[in-house]
Amino acid sequence: MSAKPNQTSIDRRSFLKAAGLTSAAFALGLSATEPLAGPVLNLSDQTGLALPESVELTPFVLIEKSGRITLMNPRPEIGQGTYQSVPALIAEELEVSLDNVTILQTGGESKFGGLWSQAVGGSGSIRGGYTQMRKVGASARDMLIKAASQQWNVPAQECYAENAKIVHRPSGRKLSYGELAEVASKLDVPKEPTLKDPNDFKILGKPAPRPDTPLKATGKAQFGIDAKVPGMLYASVERCPVLGSKLVSFDATQSLKVKGVRQVVKVERVVGYNRYEGVAVVADNYWAALKGRKALTVKWDNQNHETFNTVSFENSLRELAKTDGVVGHNAGEFDKAFTDAPVKLEAFYETPIISHSTMEPMNALAHYQPGNKLELWVSSQGGDLVRDEVAKVLAIPADNIKVNILFNGGGFGRRLTQDFATEAALLSKTVGKPIKVVWTREDDTALGPFRPMTFSAMRGALSNEGQAVALQHKVISPSIDATMGEKGKYDKTKPDGTMLEGTNEQQYEIPNVNTRYVHAETHIPLTYWRSVTSSTLAFSHECFLDEMAHKAGQDPMAFRLAMLTKESDTKRVLTKLKEVSGWDKPLPAGKGRGVAQWNFFAGLAGQVVEVSKTESGGVKVDKVYCVIDLGTVVNPDTVKAQVEGAIAMALTAATKDGITFEQGRAVQDNFDKNRMLRINEMPPVEVHILAEGGPTIKGVGEPGLPPLAPALANAVFAATGKRIRRLPFDLEKVS
Repeated sequence: MSAKPNQTSIDRRSFLKAAGLTSAAFALGLSATEPLAGPVLNLSDQTGLALPESVELTPFVLIEKSGRITLMNPRPEIGQGTYQSVPALIAEELEVSLDNVTILQTGGESKFGGLWSQAVGGSGSIRGGYTQMRKVGASARDMLIKAASQQWNVPAQECYAENAKIVHRPSGRKLSYGELAEVASKLDVPKEPTLKDPNDFKILGKPAPRPDTPLKATGKAQFGIDAKVPGMLYASVERCPVLGSKLVSFDATQSLKVKGVRQVVKVERVVGYNRYEGVAVVADNYWAALKGRKALTVKWDNQNHETFNTVSFENSLRELAKTDGVVGHNAGEFDKAFTDAPVKLEAFYETPIISHSTMEPMNALAHYQPGNKLELWVSSQGGDLVRDEVAKVLAIPADNIKVNILFNGGGFGRRLTQDFATEAALLSKTVGKPIKVVWTREDDTALGPFRPMTFSAMRGALSNEGQAVALQHKVISPSIDATMGEKGKYDKTKPDGTMLEGTNEQQYEIPNVNTRYVHAETHIPLTYWRSVTSSTLAFSHECFLDEMAHKAGQDPMAFRLAMLTKESDTKRVLTKLKEVSGWDKPLPAGKGRGVAQWNFFAGLAGQVVEVSKTESGGVKVDKVYCVIDLGTVVNPDTVKAQVEGAIAMALTAATKDGITFEQGRAVQDNFDKNRMLRINEMPPVEVHILAEGGPTIKGVGEPGLPPLAPALANAVFAATGKRIRRLPFDLEKVS
């Protein structure tokens, strides 16, 4: 994903810059002897791991006298590999193997950086930490070298680091890091340490096993849903399925008869400016809490939201599409170029509301204690995000809050919104006991926040020679930023960068380009979904370019490359994609290829999808080729896994189920109606990485998602002649 939190005034663009350029994230310059503030948690240990008696060289590197090394990881593990990739940046420069270190997760402590420096979103973990985390390791290494040189009374230039030891080159003498740590910790932390030449890398750029894999395979890895503390109670919360309703009253008589039920209390859920009241059943165990919840009698005031339905909302967006909206970007003179052009075309594209559907439902364990103290155990995309939001909602100092970040069973942007954590914290304060709140799958699917419905009105123009001379992309949708910001503060007169994401960043050389945004009001809670609005806008943008190519009578790949006469990352990606996919090799009858690429804040990738017609009138996805542009790669195996996962998620969103509403409530509330891609439906994926060491480091987790839907739709047209302009569509019924 990718996103502006509701708990600050930071806008989305500022966050993305921070995620990519957080220079203060490693807190160099703090006292080397300052004790580590706040909690840390070994993610393989349910109860956490107290820090060993150790010396802190920098806030991220701790070394015991025994030689044991602990590296702090500021970026939560949500399945994307940061448990390996971020510590690898430190370990490479520190000259230690990840096999010989302990990795601990930070929990939002201020010494590890400000807000968003300990969060994952926007594919920013490596983009934002590549150089900075290497400097952390290099600083610690240089301090150890200096300590050894002083002990031996030799020039530091004669010493080097290797396998957690400092070696004196002329004499061969060696000292372990453990022997040097105490002396080294008293030295000043270098501000600009010397970084290794990439040609000398032992870890970075090499395939490597992930240290969290054995933990997950053996069941030792602890997720938020696994967290336990002595004396804790469980809670299941009844929330109105008609979003935006108010709680009138509840009768807990039958609930309190359920064995194990302790209390039934009102609780509030906070999502951006939205406040949702619920009724929490607190019990000795989860089953009793859930059974007690089902026995509740609750009266709601739906505030007229029971009239909300998908069909009417779609029609309202189509009406809004007739308005001009707000200009986001303007190059050249679109209106004149479009009017004067000999060839014109228009098309309208529609994408639905979608649930995140993480495999681990939302959950949080909170323990509110006297003196406004609070400790949380939670699967979240940011320890700092949790601290900040909980502090705001409970009106207590952030320094009073300890956050234990555990493994996340999926994030996809959903766990950037901390409503599940604040809800548990409020409950614990009310009940006076540690409370673990666990959402049901139905809660998770039907209550949001969601990816918004997004429509696109496209207009384009061609010259007589078939050259693209004008392109307009008008986006019609509700705004994520409006939902996640302060109520009444959203400025509809200004372009919404989040909802126009990527439309201004494509590198095609079209002389007259215009983008517009038309804001639609909604009471449905919205938040960031993997690759955010690029997950919808790439579909319309790249499908429409295919329509322009067809109108011009040109090959879709050639049409795109003709608009890339200058050297660019997009040109490199498409050129490579053309090569690896065998684009120019004719396909048998009944088969088709489609191409798409997308360049946006998180990075750049292009894909070619091959499909074949089936006898039943559908199509089968035969293969996906992907070229992703990174600049630099940490672990190529992780990159391939992330691209494959993004493609699976994109294929699900394109061909399975969106979230629809009837009588104010979501129709889909579990995997029977909100279907996921099955393993037998996953096509072979061939991933090619462009990592040529350029100055710009790009993201991995999100760029593999946006090109899939348009490349697939374009392939369907190539095979069947049918245009796909609405998602999701049924692969079995395309012709």
